[in-house]
Amino acid sequence: MSIRIVIAEDDPQIAEIQQRFVNRIEGFEVIGVAHGIAETHDLVEVLKPDLLLLDVYFPDGTGLELLRQMRSNNDNTDVILITAAKDVDTLRDAMHGGVFYFLIKPLVFERLREALVNYQSHRQELNQVDQLLQTDIDKLFNSHSAIAGTVPQLHLPKGVDALTLDKVRQAFSSHPKQHFSAEEMGDIIGASRTTARRYLEYLTSTQEVSAEVNYGSIGRPERHYHWIA
Repeated sequence: MSIRIVIAEDDPQIAEIQQRFVNRIEGFEVIGVAHGIAETHDLVEVLKPDLLLLDVYFPDGTGLELLRQMRSNNDNTDVILITAAKDVDTLRDAMHGGVFYFLIKPLVFERLREALVNYQSHRQELNQVDQLLQTDIDKLFNSHSAIAGTVPQLHLPKGVDALTLDKVRQAFSSHPKQHFSAEEMGDIIGASRTTARRYLEYLTSTQEVSAEVNYGSIGRPERHYHWIA
């Protein structure tokens, strides 16, 4: 049986992207989309989804206020917070509200997929346990990072390894120029232009790097990457 999801996001275009992402992940079904707090409250109350993908800022309130209201009403819908808010207070409030996970915008498909797969695994493990042993509790709390009070190390996408990624980050932080083409970065880290571009595009997706198109003397467009983290 699919895990039933409601998406709460005030921007219709972003909500559409999230729905398309979810539709690509097996075992999940979007049963409703809301663009405001009141609408989200009604959908959760009527549809009773398994999981709510919840933004923080809405014209008619905040997702954290809704989260507190849900918990005070003993609503057992699980929540993954998806937000542009990066302050510690928001993370702390989300954890106090019992969110399963906390994702930073812009949402990357691989990160959403990993969070949903972890959630799916957590539910399956919880449903299969009749009588808890300490080892069962440890396993469940490790898979449910928000309750455990830690953030798990998400797997990097295929073709991106941590050591090379650190080299690219170090190149930005240690070089006074702090902006490079893929070819220049490849020369610094000892990799091909194609490999360097893969890592630069990944850092662009995580908002550590911005990219812009420059035109050389012969008019050939070339992407340049700037460190912004």
